Amino acid sequence: MRTLILFIVLIGLVSCSNNDPLSDAYGNFEAVTVSVSAEASGKILELKVEEGQDLQAGQLIGLVDTTDLFLKKLQILAQRKSVATRLSGVRGQIEVQEQQKINLLVVKNRITRLLADKAATPKQLDDINGAVELVDRQVSSIKTQNDGIIEEQEVINRQIAQVNESISKCYLKNPAVGTVLVKYAEAGEITAPGKPVYKIADLSELELKVYISGNQLPTVKIGQKVSVLIDKDQKSNRKLEGSVSWISPKAEFTPKIIQTKEERVNLVYAVKVRVKNDGSLKIAMPGEVNF
Repeated sequence: MRTLILFIVLIGLVSCSNNDPLSDAYGNFEAVTVSVSAEASGKILELKVEEGQDLQAGQLIGLVDTTDLFLKKLQILAQRKSVATRLSGVRGQIEVQEQQKINLLVVKNRITRLLADKAATPKQLDDINGAVELVDRQVSSIKTQNDGIIEEQEVINRQIAQVNESISKCYLKNPAVGTVLVKYAEAGEITAPGKPVYKIADLSELELKVYISGNQLPTVKIGQKVSVLIDKDQKSNRKLEGSVSWISPKAEFTPKIIQTKEERVNLVYAVKVRVKNDGSLKIAMPGEVNF
């Protein structure tokens, strides 16, 4: 009788184990994170970011003090105004010389006619030709000064553009859609280029990173649809659909997070499965995959 009871219990255990098959791989969910850094140095005047906040791409979230850059821009603008005044004066000189040349050419034409009638001397024509040539040289000289001033003006315009670019970098803009995970700075603190202000990640889609054996590798391919299981409660799982987005090209030893030493010394391949997040998935949350 005892033997019969033991046999029935064993059958029941086997049946239960068959109803709860093991998954093909296990891992944790990850997200692609972006550390947003400042592009300018100075005091943070405003920072409208809180952990857990959803941000849009291009959204203005903060401002670094621009006082020094603004004063520098005013100085350069004053220099440009001075150069513009000089340029206007040079162009005025050119106009005067060109008008003088017009007047000399009128006189030259008159002397040429008089010379034809023998009412003027060749010397008079030579003198007027010399005067016209002198004016041409003066205009050429003034135009050389004009070219130098124009080049100086272009240099100043480039300096203004550079300052404007530096000022634009003082406006902190969020680079991509996502949720703020960590906030590293506060308004009133001093920041610098490359210094992280906050970390963001797009949580609309997460990746479950799992490890498979060499025997499983031939059956897995990029784009393959798979079943992803997450904990629904203590006794049951919830099924989601995912797709294989990445397969490691090289083998590695099983990560130390695997419990048994025997499994840790096995060679495995890392695989990432992309899963749409309906709000229930969290970073570092465990998950299972059935290929």
